[in-house]
Amino acid sequence: MRYEWFIGLRYLKAKRKQTFISIITVISIAGVMLGVMALIVVLSVMNGFQQTIKEKILGTQAHLVVLKASEKGMDHYEEAIQKVEGVKGVISAAPFIFSQVMLSSESGVSGVVLKGIDPDRVAKVTELARNLKAGRLEDLKENRVKEGKEKDLSGIILGVELAKHLSVTVDDYIQVISPLGTMTPMGMMPKMKRFRVKGIFYSGMYEYDNTMAYVSIESAQKFFAMEERITGIEIKTEDIYKVKEIGKDIRKKMGFPFWTKDWMEMNRNLFSALKLEKVIMFIIVVLIVLVAAFNIISTLIMVVMEKNKDIAILKSMGAPSRSILRIFIIEGGVIGVVGTVLGAIAGLMVAFNLEKIIDFLETSFGFKILPRDVYYIDKFPSQVNPLDVSLIVITAILISLLATLYPSWRASKLDPAEALRYE
Repeated sequence: MRYEWFIGLRYLKAKRKQTFISIITVISIAGVMLGVMALIVVLSVMNGFQQTIKEKILGTQAHLVVLKASEKGMDHYEEAIQKVEGVKGVISAAPFIFSQVMLSSESGVSGVVLKGIDPDRVAKVTELARNLKAGRLEDLKENRVKEGKEKDLSGIILGVELAKHLSVTVDDYIQVISPLGTMTPMGMMPKMKRFRVKGIFYSGMYEYDNTMAYVSIESAQKFFAMEERITGIEIKTEDIYKVKEIGKDIRKKMGFPFWTKDWMEMNRNLFSALKLEKVIMFIIVVLIVLVAAFNIISTLIMVVMEKNKDIAILKSMGAPSRSILRIFIIEGGVIGVVGTVLGAIAGLMVAFNLEKIIDFLETSFGFKILPRDVYYIDKFPSQVNPLDVSLIVITAILISLLATLYPSWRASKLDPAEALRYE
């Protein structure tokens, strides 16, 4: 072992009369450890939020939609679907109708997005079938029920939160009211139709569970007087990150007035906000590591002041300035590396067991950290990204090493004669 390493490591162990310096060293290590741990946990949570929301969105929305620049909607949609499914990268496609309506029950009223779907095709495009907690997609098809006299009653599927708000369950009845009604001698009258609840779905995202309702595409066409037209076509792609290229190919094949919109564009504001939050949280938590770096600087300055005599003796024995510099860089570097390694281990342990920790805290203190009526999701996700962890570790070690430069440089410039004059 080179003597620089031997002395640098030895200085980490304070003598009895230098206990205070030893405590400062431990505090410096703890500061780096907490900073690294906080960075890993925070970025893992942000990654988890982004991934979970992405999964929830793609479980309810399609990867890509094709629309037509027309007030009346898209006609001859079967031919359009065949063209779309012929584009490279497209797995499946399904028609849909999309409009805002009011739902009314005996217990409440709520504004929702009503979506007309093809029960036989939608399962190939979205995860709606898997999200159903009651009922089946096939139940949306027109059915006849006895109610005094025979009449057609269409089925409707509601989100779990919406069903709670309206106080309805499967086989209950609700009124669907469209503000785009029909013109009568009395003026514009909203259109109303009675539907029977045929299913309840749970997507895991409060926004969807509280504002989405599904009917069959035939029921939507009749209700909105769209005849054989639809709003657009939903598409599932092989790669969710190549939707822009696939959309470009579809527009080229379909021509004007068709246009496309992918899941990134439909949720741009949400994902931009998540990305910005991740960057800001990274910057804020890095400040913790910077505070720990100042602790390293203060520790080394105190060690240099305490070791003036040792430095003078080493220089008198022929040790060059670069060796003195190296001794204190080694000491500060060890503080940074040990703190970083301990922080990485602690951060990974917390990140991998975050849900258990959150459940324990919620059970112990009797409160909900993520209320479903406030946040998009109802659980605390965590996803460790190896690239993020590597970046955090490298950044923490570099900051720690930079923090050692000034005290080490001061030590290397110490004049032996001045240090030993009053000894």
